[in-house]
Amino acid sequence: MEPDRVDLAVVPRDVLDLCERLRSQGKRAWIVGGCVRDLLLGRPPSDWDVATDALPPDLLRIFPRAIPTGIEHGTVTVVKGGRHYEVTTLRGEGTYSDGRRPDWVEFVGDIAADLARRDFTVNAIALDALDGKVIDPYGGRSDLGRGVLRAVGDPHERFSEDGLRVLRAARFVASLELALDPATEAAIEPTLDTFRKVASERVRDEWVKTMKARAPSRAFEVMRRTGILGVTCPELLKGVGMEQNRWHAYDVWRHGLECMDACTGDPILRIAALLHDVGKPSTRAWSEKTSDYTFYDHDRVGAEIAEPISARLRFSNDERARIVSLVRNHLFHYSAEWTDAAVRRWIRRVGAARLEDLYALNDADVRAKGRDFDADLEALARLKAHVASVLAAGAALSTRDLKVNGNDLMRELGIAPGRVIGEILDALLEAVTNDPALNEKDALLARARVVLASRP
Repeated sequence: MEPDRVDLAVVPRDVLDLCERLRSQGKRAWIVGGCVRDLLLGRPPSDWDVATDALPPDLLRIFPRAIPTGIEHGTVTVVKGGRHYEVTTLRGEGTYSDGRRPDWVEFVGDIAADLARRDFTVNAIALDALDGKVIDPYGGRSDLGRGVLRAVGDPHERFSEDGLRVLRAARFVASLELALDPATEAAIEPTLDTFRKVASERVRDEWVKTMKARAPSRAFEVMRRTGILGVTCPELLKGVGMEQNRWHAYDVWRHGLECMDACTGDPILRIAALLHDVGKPSTRAWSEKTSDYTFYDHDRVGAEIAEPISARLRFSNDERARIVSLVRNHLFHYSAEWTDAAVRRWIRRVGAARLEDLYALNDADVRAKGRDFDADLEALARLKAHVASVLAAGAALSTRDLKVNGNDLMRELGIAPGRVIGEILDALLEAVTNDPALNEKDALLARARVVLASRP
């Protein structure tokens, strides 16, 4: 039997103070939304929201220092103790002609009417801030107990109002580890025209939030089944059902999901894991020699595909560069034949700043094969040790690490500024990669003269 009350001792004092401030002015207050859901699940809430029957002018009077973040819709943000709390007037909503925001709102005095406008039953639960009574007119507690995500009321109406709700449904399936109610899932595909109106930035934000789940693959399977992924990232669908080779137990699609789930790291790294083999469908070929499929150059092709995907989803320049670099460099097979020079060359190619990312991605990649991966993990451990040894020796990994610079070359060789300076420095770095002992000023200048003389 679901609890009728929640002990308000678990609610931050600042939140209760906000509610008491409203009551002192003759207004009522309820704690609402995801924070209530998380409390009932035994999870620590990240955000706290308050609903009240105080009208917008009252909110600005009661909280004169509040930020009017959405005052036209009855929302202000109150800052207490460095944290932000949204306080919103109880409201109903009109039509959503833009698929994002209601065309108009009407303020109401009934908490149940306010909860009726919310997306899913598990988010349509409130706590009376006076006594902790649970207000649950749409059966959210029962759905939590059954492990089900269900839309409030008619799911077709909910998804037609706000296009982002279908993607939130997928995210909650992963982050809350719930099963999607069949009627709610069935309403997604017919309402995708509303989803198509959603800005790419909002889709990106939902992807990033999804990556914080234990198994983001749960969300992406919902996206695949319902057509959401066909709108946002159809490139990934080409791997569905695409058999790989004897080294893999899964098709390209499932391998990408398994890799993403196994990858330990921040959301951008996990997105790179999802995309790491996006080039395989374009490069698959049958080898008569091995009687198996090959995917030559899929890392390069994958990077070329990942770049427009990350641009389309409005990732920042730095995030996009990171994703593309990881896809491009995810494929490596360390063996005992790698010399110190080979390791230095590999570090130069992938970038020292990407090493930890690549270690995590490779670990996840080999685990996601679904076959014996102990040998691959042992090879990765040996590579880490070899890289650590090379770095400890102070190897030159960029032209900035050389004991000469462009000014030295111009002064000592009597050459003018231009592309030739960079070409000579690159040649010197290659020489030092092969033999670190050459990284001395006199030796480098001597070699620079040879390089200059050999230029056409």
